[in-house]
Order: sequence, then structure tokens, then C-alpha cells
Amino acid sequence: MRRDLKTLRRMLAAVVEAMGYELVGVEFHAGRDNALLRIYIDSENGIGLDDCQRVSHQLSGVLEVEDPIAGRYTLEVSSPGLDRPLFEAGHFTRFAGFEVRLQLRELLDGRRKLVGRLVGMRDDDVVIVDGEGREWRVPRERIEKARLVPEL
Repeated sequence: MRRDLKTLRRMLAAVVEAMGYELVGVEFHAGRDNALLRIYIDSENGIGLDDCQRVSHQLSGVLEVEDPIAGRYTLEVSSPGLDRPLFEAGHFTRFAGFEVRLQLRELLDGRRKLVGRLVGMRDDDVVIVDGEGREWRVPRERIEKARLVPEL
């Protein structure tokens, strides 16, 4: 990628927020022939297919002009869904009390996957309590993926 993900996120956030949506997060998955740029958006009224199409159309134009990604890629605009991904410190605070699934970049006490009730943030650590009552403090930079566990 010609620009790092933080710079790309700032550029995309300006467009998405000007349209009245929240930019939840940005994922970039490199591929040999075709990469994937996935954008998650949300709003107070929820997200429908028309919202995704409008944002996709607007972002396509900006990405074509700015050209921040070398090579071929597919742009995907999506709602966060029931298993909402958590990207930022504010997300971990906002969804305190919900059950989350964390996938870690490296082992923490012998585990790479944790599931538990989200307590929130302490300093730059995400705090969860697992099903056995153990409290886990996970440095945010060690989290590869974080998602809410759907409560049906």
C-alpha cells in the first residue's frame, strides 16, 4: 500500500462522515492478484444496502483520484453486523458489558483466542472477564481482531 492504514482511514473518514455516517473501521487484505479493502460504516438508523451503495460510489471516486493503493483491489462497504468488529479504544469503552471474542497476534498466557465479558479499557489495555471469572488485561496492540459475540 502506498499509504499506511491510519492515513487511509483518515482520508476515508472525512468522506464517510461528511455523508452523515460513522466510519467504524477499515481492513485491508493483500492478495496476490486482487486485494480487498473493506470499509465498515454505521449510523443511528442502521445501515441498508442503499447506504452501502452510496458510500461505495463516493469512496470509489475519491480512491480513484487519490490512488492510495497500488495494484488491483476490490472495495467492499458493509455494515458492522451482529458480530461487530471493534477497532478503536472508544469501541471497547462503548461496548463494555457485551461479550467479545479476541484473537491475539501472539500468545498471552498460552492463549491466542479469548472470549469474555468486556469490562472496558484501563490505560491502553482491553479488559475482559472470561467464563471462569478470570480477568484478562490485553494490550490493544496485541489484538489482531476483536468482535462482539452476537446475543440472540
